[in-house]
Amino acid sequence: MSYYSKENKIELLKNGKDYFAAVIQSIERAQQSIFIEAYIFSDDITGGEILTALKDAAKRNVKVYLLLDGFGSRDLSQKIIDEIKASKIHFLFYHPKISPYQIKHISLRRLHRKMFLMDHEIAYVGGINIIDDMNVPNGKAPRVDYAAQLKGPVVDSISQSMEKLWKRVSWSHLEKSYIPKYIYKNIAKYSNGTKVNFIERDNFRHRKDIEKAYLHAIQNAKYEILIANAYFIPGKKFEKTLIKAAQRGVSVTLLLKGEMDYFLSNATRTFYGKFLKEGITIFEYTRSFMHSKVAVIDENWSTIGSSNIDPFSLLLAREANIVAYDKFFASKLKKNIKEDIRLGGTEILLKDWGKGHLVKRLKAHVAYLLIRLSLGIGNI
Repeated sequence: MSYYSKENKIELLKNGKDYFAAVIQSIERAQQSIFIEAYIFSDDITGGEILTALKDAAKRNVKVYLLLDGFGSRDLSQKIIDEIKASKIHFLFYHPKISPYQIKHISLRRLHRKMFLMDHEIAYVGGINIIDDMNVPNGKAPRVDYAAQLKGPVVDSISQSMEKLWKRVSWSHLEKSYIPKYIYKNIAKYSNGTKVNFIERDNFRHRKDIEKAYLHAIQNAKYEILIANAYFIPGKKFEKTLIKAAQRGVSVTLLLKGEMDYFLSNATRTFYGKFLKEGITIFEYTRSFMHSKVAVIDENWSTIGSSNIDPFSLLLAREANIVAYDKFFASKLKKNIKEDIRLGGTEILLKDWGKGHLVKRLKAHVAYLLIRLSLGIGNI
């Protein structure tokens, strides 16, 4: 199930530099309420700028609700947490901090969404955590990531989702945080606007919504599929659907992460051989740290969000994506992905992959096996 609406205004934002400039401007203009959901809130320059803007908003009596994942934001110091709470910002952790060695499913059900909502009128949805662009391994170029700014009827759906989650988490913490009642009726509409779906994934009513949206678009693709995804470990159905698309003559290009920040990330490379044999083009982004979770299909369908194409996102975590049906927006996103490939993409060729890269291939198979064992998933 997805939330569908027309007459929306959507703007593409690339990397934290443009994203946080827009977000801070919206925070400064907020008059009633601000909701934030994030996996990572980092105590760096960007985190400090966002926190300052939120404090200022709270001082002018804007209700601020900050929900962070307990594992993703585990490094946030108690000093910063106390500072947040002292600023009259309503603050909660989604699930307590856990050990990275815990593998119980309940422990892996993280809040992976990255969203801002101001006055129930403007929303931001994407893959960008509250972290500085230059906070990357090995001091390389700024990380690559995407988000979208949204106005119009789709914001109602985002508002309801964020309010509902806040209430559920606050109830589980036995916290009382009053949310002023908002009537969803005066939202702006844009004539000749964009058709947008807000799609979430949870462990209740929306367990497979994001995966189904991808699969439907891929199954109906006529000539081109372009996916840029940081953690790409598709399940069997997703894998077969991509291969079938390539077999019927659709051009399929994957831009995947070349910098493996976690050992399990190596599992992505398990699929290289079979995909390359089917004519699927694969690039690894090696210029810096790629965190993108975007796709464009047939220059009309596009998605941006927090969901990776891996079992953690598609089977366990809370995620949020938007799907836009708009040629202009899709063309702009496609141009940016192509630019990422041009500037930092290294093509993986079948003749090289099959004969060399023995260590990489071994790591891939071990990582893939560990994921299957740890999650108990037989059909990944």
